[in-house]
Amino acid sequence: MTNRQRAQLVLVLGALIAIGPLTIDMYLPALPAITAGLQTTETAVQLTLTGTLVGLALGQLLIGPLSDVVGRRVPLLAGLAAHIVASVLCVFAPNIAVLGGLRVLQGLGVAAATVVATAVVRDLFSGASFARIFSRLMLVMGLAPILAPTLGSGLLSWTDWRGVFAALAVLGALLIVVAALRLPETLPVARRRHGGVRATLRDYRGLVNDRAFVGLVLVAGLAMAALFAYVSGSSFVLQQEYGLDEQQFGIAFGAGAVGLIGATQFNVRLLRRYTPQQILVSALIAGTAAGLLLVMFAATGIGGLGTLLASLWLVLAAAGLALPNAPALAMSRHSEAAGTAAALLGAVQFGIGAVSAPLAGLFGTGSVPMAIVIAGGMAAALIVMVLVVPRASLGTVDRDLAVALH
Repeated sequence: MTNRQRAQLVLVLGALIAIGPLTIDMYLPALPAITAGLQTTETAVQLTLTGTLVGLALGQLLIGPLSDVVGRRVPLLAGLAAHIVASVLCVFAPNIAVLGGLRVLQGLGVAAATVVATAVVRDLFSGASFARIFSRLMLVMGLAPILAPTLGSGLLSWTDWRGVFAALAVLGALLIVVAALRLPETLPVARRRHGGVRATLRDYRGLVNDRAFVGLVLVAGLAMAALFAYVSGSSFVLQQEYGLDEQQFGIAFGAGAVGLIGATQFNVRLLRRYTPQQILVSALIAGTAAGLLLVMFAATGIGGLGTLLASLWLVLAAAGLALPNAPALAMSRHSEAAGTAAALLGAVQFGIGAVSAPLAGLFGTGSVPMAIVIAGGMAAALIVMVLVVPRASLGTVDRDLAVALH
């Protein structure tokens, strides 16, 4: 593969991966407006985010194995088509129940993009090359949350919340054209899985029996839970409790995402001296400490908005170091069923995120419940990493990843 072809592939895969964060985050500034417009409760509106995450989780479990059987292109194009249809229908949603159901369908659609993009990287690259490409795609995953609320805030300055979903439909239409024209089939017939449901269950059983893989997947999921607790609660906390308007919220949210993406890229430098496992453990320790500070500042009000945002951004930076390393370590263990492995990884990440998103809302939409869930997610991830993941089994993978990112 030439450098130009590689660059083109990264751009296409990056765009496919970005549609997930954009679908999740772009409507966040509009959550209070949706609450008022559909005459519902804040918790019910937060459940529309949960619906998207549930769709992402379930969709990956189904689409990942399917893509190992029929190839990557068909599930990808079908998923993008479903996303377009769901986004258009969201524009006309008459109540919160319909909107929640359509958000599940949106999640199913972007699940195809997420799991297929990850599997394509594993189809074409292995070892050091896989780690290098995967790390670069994390840059896109960091940029998307920065852009999403800012784009949403910009749209809300001249349209209402329904216009956000119209924009997502247009984005989906652009992506389906790009994928159809620029992304070739990367899984040849000879390498496809056979055996139907029984083979799929056998693949999942093999993954579940790998203790290191399961531990790393749980670590990634719990770190993602902390992130989604912030995503689902920050709009209400910053706009209603601290009085920010939609544009100010977009700036504050984007600043946090800058910390996240900065950490993912600093991870490249750290890997020249330390193993991914060392970085992962250190990041989880730092994230847990920052989460506890967040709980203290939220409960006491010391320092006001400034200390709350500072501790939030520290947690996001720690997540930015944890999230590239845990999935890369997990995915590097299973090349024989990349789609299924990517599906299980994504399903656990977004499944745990789906639980964490409304969890804080059950106890109110203030800063304290959000802070407790964020700190709890980071602490639980640290405990799993220390107690579940066997250190000896990661030695070879560590060396590959470290070499890749020099």
